[in-house]
Amino acid sequence: MPHPTPPSVLRRPRLWVGTGLIAAVVSMVFALLYVGGNVNPKGNLRDLPVALVNTDSGADAGGRHVNLGEQIVAGIQKAAKGDKSIDWQLVSREEADRRLGKGKVFGALVIPREFTSTVNALGAPQPAAQGKAAPPTLTVLTNQAAGSIGSSMSSQAAQKAAHAASAQLGQELLKQAAAQKAPLPTAAQLKLADPVTVTVADGHPVGSRSAMGLSAFYYALVLVVCGMLGANLVNSQVDTALGYLHTDYGPVRKREPVQHTSRVRTLAAGMALMLGMSLVMGTLVEVATVKILDMDASHLGLLWLYSVATIAVVGMGSLALFAAFGTPGMLLATIVFVAMAVPSSGATVPLQALPGFFRALAEFEPLRQITEGMRAILYYGAQADAGLSRAWASMGIALVAALVFGFAVTRLYDRRGLHRIPRPDAGSEAPAEAPETPETPETPEATGPAANATA
Repeated sequence: MPHPTPPSVLRRPRLWVGTGLIAAVVSMVFALLYVGGNVNPKGNLRDLPVALVNTDSGADAGGRHVNLGEQIVAGIQKAAKGDKSIDWQLVSREEADRRLGKGKVFGALVIPREFTSTVNALGAPQPAAQGKAAPPTLTVLTNQAAGSIGSSMSSQAAQKAAHAASAQLGQELLKQAAAQKAPLPTAAQLKLADPVTVTVADGHPVGSRSAMGLSAFYYALVLVVCGMLGANLVNSQVDTALGYLHTDYGPVRKREPVQHTSRVRTLAAGMALMLGMSLVMGTLVEVATVKILDMDASHLGLLWLYSVATIAVVGMGSLALFAAFGTPGMLLATIVFVAMAVPSSGATVPLQALPGFFRALAEFEPLRQITEGMRAILYYGAQADAGLSRAWASMGIALVAALVFGFAVTRLYDRRGLHRIPRPDAGSEAPAEAPETPETPETPEATGPAANATA
């Protein structure tokens, strides 16, 4: 029977249909997941947590005690009833700092202690006092460590609320000035119309070499990719060592003798090798990022342990999928650990700005848990309730699930006699493996006068 040639292979409909379907599914799934999760963050924004701090002590004016900070808070809360995009959390300054330091809020709006006093000074009847009075200020705190886009959304919402409060106070001040029937210069009128100065400050600073709060996400993504690539490498190397696959080194092909073994033992060997590779890969990732690239990082011992554990868990999970589904398992692992994980990680676009489908994915997708644990290590002093304890728990659950699923499926395959290569003693159940014949170079067809003479 003649060997198929490349042109004849390309004429097979099954090749085109099968490859086309896989390519179509992959491209459609990645496009829907990647773009669908991030295409409209403002339209999907719901309950973004922002702290609201009122430290205003108030002041006496016109024979009564006035607290303009409380009026601003009431106005913001009233406006929030019709707009569910921001979850304003009224807390003390100490509690706001604590939540900023654990990534529980994306920012804060702070009303200072002397706010009412400074506003009242602007409305003093003496023109000279208006020129000397310090302008009232409202402070907007950002939190890039919780995510740059979420911090930006929080800052925009807080600044919008602050400017709205300033405009409202300006109207009251202009009414008071008009009631005094004292003419005001144009500059003074403009100053009273928008009296509040809004300042923006970093509520929880990150280092200059922290990718503006994204280094945790990039580091976590590297760990996930290393786990997947490591699993692919381990899977192929184990199969090569057992004789299931051949290895090409340029024009040289090498194949070990086939060693018939169970699927369970094959998976166990792969996971053991994956664990060893995780030690190497996790160490080198930390060396490359912290030592060579000088990334801002602390708790280096914990960072190393976390890196090794993440690569090991992702790698073992991938190996379980490979063992259960074969070649399609590689595509499934890519979808689970990358396609669905990246848009639902909350690392770039916050979870509160994602569609409901991606919020549901974020509850169990590994990259979200890994990123939160990495943020806790890199930005929040490795505090357990900053996301680190949840990350470790999720990692443990994922490891147990991978072990149980992988070994349960391979054990089922072994018990049903579904061996990867039929055993020689399988009898009539399956033909024995044909011995591999060495490849020999093709003899060029004789041409020219010598061929004619032979004929």
